[in-house]
This record gives sequence, C-alpha cells and structure tokens, in this order.
Amino acid sequence: QVQLVESGGGLVQAGGSLRLSCAASTRTFSSYNWGWFRQAPGKEREFVGAISWSGDSILYEVHADSVKGRFTISRDNAKNTVYLQMNSLKPEDTAVYYCAARRYNSGGYSASSYDYWGQGTQVTVSS
Repeated sequence: QVQLVESGGGLVQAGGSLRLSCAASTRTFSSYNWGWFRQAPGKEREFVGAISWSGDSILYEVHADSVKGRFTISRDNAKNTVYLQMNSLKPEDTAVYYCAARRYNSGGYSASSYDYWGQGTQVTVSS
C-alpha cells in the first residue's frame, strides 16, 4: 500500500506562484508513474500533468494545454516527495489538487487509471 500526503495549497493572487508537495510512504517511490489532477466544485476531476522517471532521467512528461508552460513537476528522492510548481496562476486554476500514483504506465491519463491518491489540497487564486 502507498500513502500520499499532500501539502502546500493556499490562497494566492493572480499571477502568483505555489508549490504543492506530495509525500509518498513507499520506498519504491522512484519507480512509480505520477499524475496531478484538479477538481473544481461541480466539475469533473481533470488531468493536469503526469511524469515518470527512469533513474535520474525523465521517461515521459506531459501537461494539459491549460497549464502547459506554467506548471512543472519535479521530485526530491531523499524526501520521497513529488512537487507541482505552479506559476502565473489564474483564477480558473482554483480547485482542489490531487496527486496520484500508479505502478505501471497504461498509456493514458484518466483518473481511473491511477491506483493511489493524495487527500487533496485547496488552491484558491484571487483576481
């Protein structure tokens, strides 16, 4: 089993930045495929970005068009933590953000393809 604990959400002004953290309990942290999703009230959970590493190299990295160029994903192996760096935030980025993990790459990025989920952290961007 894998527990994912998220932190780093908060209230920011449009144009500002936040970094979300997703700390994993597993010691096989580096072998997982990682995803970030978000869900606004009354809306479906939507894909934000995904990444997987092979050793120190990025095996793949993909971002939704709505965040491409503004959001990046990184990791700290010593802390078993994955990060979502969010820059140039917009009010439409307001949502609960979730990190997710799966052992295998299924080739898609639907929420149902991920096995483990963080508890979510609220990001609110004011205008």
